[in-house]
Parts: sequence; C-alpha cells; structure tokens
Amino acid sequence: MAKTVRLKDIADRIGVSTVTVSKALSGQKGMSEELREKIHALANDMGYIPSVSRKADFSNKSYTIGVLISENFMSEYSSFYTRMHQQVSQIAMDRGCFTMLEVVSVDNEKNLITPRLIEDRKVDGIVVVGRLDEAFLEMIRVRTGIPMVFLDFCNHTGDEDAVVSDSYNGAYCLTNYLFSMGHTRIAFVGTVLASGAITDRYLGYTKSIMEHGHPVRKDWIIPDREVDSGIMDYNRFFKLPEDMPTAFVCNCDLAASMLIRRLNEKGYKVPEDISVVGFDNYLYPGLCDIRITTFGVDSYEMGRNAVLNLIRKISGERYRQGIMILEGHMVEGESVKKIS
Repeated sequence: MAKTVRLKDIADRIGVSTVTVSKALSGQKGMSEELREKIHALANDMGYIPSVSRKADFSNKSYTIGVLISENFMSEYSSFYTRMHQQVSQIAMDRGCFTMLEVVSVDNEKNLITPRLIEDRKVDGIVVVGRLDEAFLEMIRVRTGIPMVFLDFCNHTGDEDAVVSDSYNGAYCLTNYLFSMGHTRIAFVGTVLASGAITDRYLGYTKSIMEHGHPVRKDWIIPDREVDSGIMDYNRFFKLPEDMPTAFVCNCDLAASMLIRRLNEKGYKVPEDISVVGFDNYLYPGLCDIRITTFGVDSYEMGRNAVLNLIRKISGERYRQGIMILEGHMVEGESVKKIS
C-alpha cells in the first residue's frame, strides 16, 4: 500500500514550513506566485491527496481538454507546435485528463466558425497552441464562455491567461552575444508584426543594437513570411541585402536554417563568412548541416503550466492568472564565428 503524502513531506522536500505548504494549497496569501506554483507542482508529483473537506480538488478530477492549432502551423516543417501538442497531451494524461485536437482552417478562422469540439460540448476547456485571430478567440469566449489558456502567444487584452517564452530578453541576449563575439554589423530575420513573438524578438534585437551605439538599419530587417497568415515562403522572402552584415539574428531556428540555405546558394559559408543565430532550440531533423546557436525555449515547462492553469481554471481552483513569461537560455552551436 502506497504511503500517504503529508504536508510535512512536501515542506521537507521544498525547504519551507508546513504552514507555508498549507497556505499555498488552500489558496491563501503570504508568498510569491513562483513559490505557490512550485509547491502545487511538487504536491502533484508526489501524489498528495488533501482532506475531503477541500473543495474541487483538481488532482482528483478528470477533464477533457481541447487543443486548437491553426492549420498555418501544421505544415511539414512546423514541428515546434507539433511537439507542443504532444507535450500538452502527455502532461494532461499524467494528470488523469484527455485531450482532443482540432486543426482550425483558415476559412473557419476568418468566418468565425465555432470549432466542432466546442460546438458539440466535447471538452471542458481549451489550450490554444500558437496564435489564432483575436476576433475568432473573442467569438469563442462570448458564445461559449469555455475556459481557455493561450500557449506561446498572447493578445495583451488584459483579461487573458497565457504562457509564453521570454522572446524580448532572448533576442536581446542573442544580439549581445554576437557583439561579444566581435560582430557590429548585425541584421534581423523575421516579418515584424506577423506575430507577437517575432515583434518582441525584433524589439529585443533593436534594444541591443541601440545600446551598442549603432543605428537600426531598415535594409537589415529581412522578412521571412506573410504578415497576415504567418506562413513562411522561401521563394518570396529571405532576400539578402546588397550591403551584407557579418551576422544575422533569426526569429526562429526554422528561419535560421532557411537563411543558411540562402547564404550557401549565394556562395557564403556559415560561420566562416557569416554568423547566424536562431530561437527555440528546435529544428526538424535534416534541415541544417550544422548546429545552430540559439536561445532555448522550455516548451515542456510552458505546456505544463498551461495545462495545470487550465485544470485549476476549469475546477474553480486558484491559479496563476494573466500572462506567465518563462525564461530560456543560450545554447551555443556551430553557427557563430568570433571575429576581431
């Protein structure tokens, strides 16, 4: 027979008092949200079962969670969101829940058609993976009132719940890294305003450029996709400037791999002639011959927080409301050369 997990067991593992654990699990004030989330996560992992007097314990409830992804993000090489969906499904299953995926077509999104899994009342809540049109999401909220959490994007409406990576700081760190490697002529690859993440990464890039006393050159902002649909197009975009920089900051690893392909076509070698950095630390196997220096995004932790927040939101538990920004880390590869 499994040993019953006590509040003291959780407190000893995390290094706090039993009172603090009790307050965290009962939704009382008196600690940071970070510590509260840490205690909740550990309690779940240890299999803690609270007293029967506690209401709506989400760990004992089984829900069906819907996952919505735009068809624009389900192309052959957009494996980052495929991985996120797989992780969300696994995390939900570990908590005794099930997931149902619906890929939202461009036409249904444009015409504000309610997803079938919501229309048929098959799910208790929704995780939206990757950006969907704000009007489409507002339609779902107004018509159905179903609990939702956004993953890897936010609309900054003030009343949404979302989990995103630290795009701004990540791109800032990457650009600073290139300066530390001797580069001063640095361009950016990404269609600004195509998504909130790309725009934030552009702003992090510009902050570093300006702090180092350099102008932000328009000819060094290289579009990589359609601004409305967000679909990458190698043939239409990734146009190299006439006055070449020595390094490029790319908004994602897929864009970095396509840029490297373009550079190779034009006779440039990476990193011997040009240095390139990406973002996400995830790339479809076989798309690039070298390991790209990038900024690692903890997609599992993002998915875990999105699922746990949604379960608590469905069951009426206290949860981390608003936009949660998760930090990442630099991952050095082979795509950057130090220059004098």
